[in-house]
Amino acid sequence: MARGTQHRKRRPAQNARAAAVATPSKKQRPPQWQEQLFFQRLRTHAKWAYVALAAAFVLTFVLLGVGSGSTGIGDALQNAFNFGSGGTSIGKLEKKVQKHPKNANAWHDLATAYEQKQRTQDAVNALERYTVLRPKDSGALDELASQYTTLAQNYATDYQTAQADAQAAQPSTAFAPSSSTTFGKIFSDPAGLQDPIGSVIASQAQQRAQTAYSDYRSAEQNAESTFQRLAKLTPTDVTVQYQLGQSAMAASDFKAAVAAFSKFLKLSPNDVEAPRVKQLLTSARAQLSASG
Repeated sequence: MARGTQHRKRRPAQNARAAAVATPSKKQRPPQWQEQLFFQRLRTHAKWAYVALAAAFVLTFVLLGVGSGSTGIGDALQNAFNFGSGGTSIGKLEKKVQKHPKNANAWHDLATAYEQKQRTQDAVNALERYTVLRPKDSGALDELASQYTTLAQNYATDYQTAQADAQAAQPSTAFAPSSSTTFGKIFSDPAGLQDPIGSVIASQAQQRAQTAYSDYRSAEQNAESTFQRLAKLTPTDVTVQYQLGQSAMAASDFKAAVAAFSKFLKLSPNDVEAPRVKQLLTSARAQLSASG
């Protein structure tokens, strides 16, 4: 009986050990020195700080575009309200020239602001006002002539686009029937098989093309006249003569082109551009003879 009793008394001890193993141990507290670390304290006691840091990162690097080449909200706001490193806003400069129309520097600052925004026609208008007040500023005249050239290129692009639109709106004649046949006569009749909507679109595109071409011619002529003014201020500048000749060719003023190219070769016969100028001079003379 003693052995049995002892045997029965051992079982609870074994079960107690098993229960002790199965029971999870209490989580150990980190060492005190680890608690003192900055980021450990943030993880343990101030997790909200990570949220604040993440929000600051988004605002700084994503929305404002800081540290990246992309355009952020800061750039958008700067473009919208024209403030920041770009200087005085266009609105303020416009008010300034309205209040002081004889302030030449204000007109030039306004022209520069327009150029930065690629508002070429507005830049031309401002430079025209400036050169009236400062007629001997050769740099401004060169700038004005360059803006006129850019304007002419823009109108040339508009002309080509309008021509393409007009051609796309018209029905193709590649597979049109012969005009000698009955169906061919009906097809070529404007009141026959022609699409009325396409005809309207083509007519509007042709009108835009004519307007763009007229504006192009006007811009080229203005560029030439500006180079003429610049050439009077700098009569020995071969670069100006070269630009004048090219501008005159674009404006179909072949007589002026011949004079400019001839003067270029007289001023600098051994210039690196002399062979090219000789070719242009030959072409200008041929065009002048053809125009009679």
